[in-house]
Amino acid sequence: MDRHTKALKILKAGTVIPATPLALDESRKFDEYSQRLLMKYYLNCGVGGIATAVHSTQFEIRDPEVGLFEPILKLVSEEIDDFEKKTGKVIVKVAGCCGKTPQAVNEAQLAKKYGYDAVLLSPGGLNDLSEDEMIERTKAVAEVMPVIGFYLQTAVGGRHFSYSYWQRLCEIPNVVAIKAAPFNRYMSQDVARAAALSSRSDEITLYTGNDDNIVIDLLTTYKFDVDGKYYEKGFDGGLLGHWSVWTKKAVELFNLCKQEKEKGSISAQMLSLANAVTDTNAVLFDGANGFAGCIPGLHYVLKRQGLMKSLNCINPDEKLSSGQEQEFERIYSMYPQLFDDDFVKENIESWKSQL
Repeated sequence: MDRHTKALKILKAGTVIPATPLALDESRKFDEYSQRLLMKYYLNCGVGGIATAVHSTQFEIRDPEVGLFEPILKLVSEEIDDFEKKTGKVIVKVAGCCGKTPQAVNEAQLAKKYGYDAVLLSPGGLNDLSEDEMIERTKAVAEVMPVIGFYLQTAVGGRHFSYSYWQRLCEIPNVVAIKAAPFNRYMSQDVARAAALSSRSDEITLYTGNDDNIVIDLLTTYKFDVDGKYYEKGFDGGLLGHWSVWTKKAVELFNLCKQEKEKGSISAQMLSLANAVTDTNAVLFDGANGFAGCIPGLHYVLKRQGLMKSLNCINPDEKLSSGQEQEFERIYSMYPQLFDDDFVKENIESWKSQL
């Protein structure tokens, strides 16, 4: 079995996939050293995959004056290749693809060039396209690379899709997974039902991107009765911006959810844990301010741990919201069991020595 086949098998089974941030220095220049250090961190946390060139990596990397889309694909792929050679472990490489069909196809081709295993196809910024046009776009990209469909929340440029849209998307050959991240129970239910009832149900793995509902998504089995026959589907993995921080704990949480789900009964402790994780996400993603401080929130945690040098984003207007830093102090005090600062402190010098 070749490496790509092994990677797709891991993706199909469900795993932990953090969505990488972009490391910039104090002058807003690309900080390659910190970016590679971040990769060492993720890979040594026990993740099964890594996604880059996605929302948390900042869509502006594609702007001609920024020009970081291809460099970040190359760097992340190189670090994964190096880790795989040293450990023999396969890591799923996921690249984000954006834009209308020509751009999305071109980005998928670049991802293929750099050895990626699948592309996360964003619907962001395409509200002018009909659902039919979006389906044709997905088909075009799927001819180049395995596709992870994406339900993106409206607050960061997503849109509402009909149930019919998800039905049709599930039937596209080479759509191998769907990331449901609408931050909306009704919309997530549509994705689960469409995937469960699809003729390709066994070929599609659901990944939660609902950073506000991570634990419940991972614990839930959806069941649908159609003429006396039951169809089931659940979220078998997570592809999450939230998991780009405190990643060692994310891996532990994922494994705990798998164990709990296999037991067939969910403890009250898990429900309390779900609320605690959601509370941390509310601060991390700045839910109180319409997610304005979402990406700087990720940077805040990583800078605090010594994994990044600045909070800077490409857009200078993106910064922590008023009161967000104080809220971080609150959650650090309330939920110390959810944070992996000790793990980073114990290992960061070793990771640096490899750079």
